[in-house]
Amino acid sequence: MSTATETITAKEKGSLFGSRMREAGWGYVFVLLPMAVFGLFFIYPLVYGIYISFFDWGIFGKVKGVGTANYHTLWHDPIFRRSVRNIIEATVVVVPLEMALGLLIALVINAKIRGRYFFRSSFYFPSLVSSAAITAIAIYILNADGLLNHIIGGHHSWFGDPSTALWSIVGLNAWTTAGTVMLFYLAALQAIPTDVYEAAALDGTGTWRTFWRITFPLLKPAHFFVLVVFGIGALKLFDQSFIVSGGTGGPVYSTYTPVLYIYNTAFKSFEFGLAASAGVVMFVAIFLLTLIQRATVGRSEIR
Repeated sequence: MSTATETITAKEKGSLFGSRMREAGWGYVFVLLPMAVFGLFFIYPLVYGIYISFFDWGIFGKVKGVGTANYHTLWHDPIFRRSVRNIIEATVVVVPLEMALGLLIALVINAKIRGRYFFRSSFYFPSLVSSAAITAIAIYILNADGLLNHIIGGHHSWFGDPSTALWSIVGLNAWTTAGTVMLFYLAALQAIPTDVYEAAALDGTGTWRTFWRITFPLLKPAHFFVLVVFGIGALKLFDQSFIVSGGTGGPVYSTYTPVLYIYNTAFKSFEFGLAASAGVVMFVAIFLLTLIQRATVGRSEIR
């Protein structure tokens, strides 16, 4: 009797073990294709870019190994250093501006106001339109003879002045992306339990104090997500700078960005090794910035 029971138990264990193996095997099969695509289009270009950065790589392939000479050239290149300064200044301003605008719009739309679904769609609409189209319209509006100067009675070329060109792009970028930030904050706001607000109302907490003591801290995961995603997006600014300046980064390199530097170095000067080294520097900078944000703003998410 015990022998039969042991045989049945062994068969059940074997069957269970086999079903788990098959389940795990199918799981790996389904994961294999996405991982292969990720490796082919992300990991391989990254590794190959690092490899190229150590060569004097021209349009016809590598000429000779130069070690870290490309990185040395970047360090002493005033144009690259200016582009880094530009993107740091733009990121420091545009990301908090995007977060503030997105949160403000989300708070307004989350309230029980008439036509909030219409406003939600209208605020999100600029995020759906092509960035090139919006930039072309902005060039017309901010031109010396454009609509804005007709309204304020001025004659200032906002994209043609080195002191305002970059900040005009910052304002344009904040307006076009605030709708997307709004969606993330709106989803986070709607996930906050209503019991918290009911308890605050019973305690007689005011609206402003409720926001700072309850709403804003509970939005910390959304703050971290928006800060990382849109911070990385700001550091990769290219299209608006390219269109506004015609690819030159002007006027007087005031709209030059690292990605525009990579583009011009690779496809105008055909110095692919130098361009690859600039890309590696940008990757390391963005990666380290993400780790810092994770260790500070996202500390509660790690626990």
